[in-house]
Amino acid sequence: MTLSNDDKKHLRRLGHNLKPVATVASKGLSESVLAEIDRALNDHELIKVKLAVGNSDAKRQATEIICEKLYADVVQSIGHIVLLLRKAKKPNAKLSNLLR
Repeated sequence: MTLSNDDKKHLRRLGHNLKPVATVASKGLSESVLAEIDRALNDHELIKVKLAVGNSDAKRQATEIICEKLYADVVQSIGHIVLLLRKAKKPNAKLSNLLR
């Protein structure tokens, strides 16, 4: 999915006050971390993930793997935090960060 600049601006505004739901640490992307990110994307649609993996190349690679395996889109990447989006087929109004 390609996001327009206006869409990204709106999503960044929604994601500003969110806390990271998962942290990718020095051990990298394990199956349990990917499962937690997948669950969070299903529930919340718009999430933050903290990448504490080292240099910028490692962060970029981890972000690409997450997006490729979980079919997510990067809205914003600043420092160690990545804002990810994956729209749900049937969003839950009580959990979705897009519908609040």
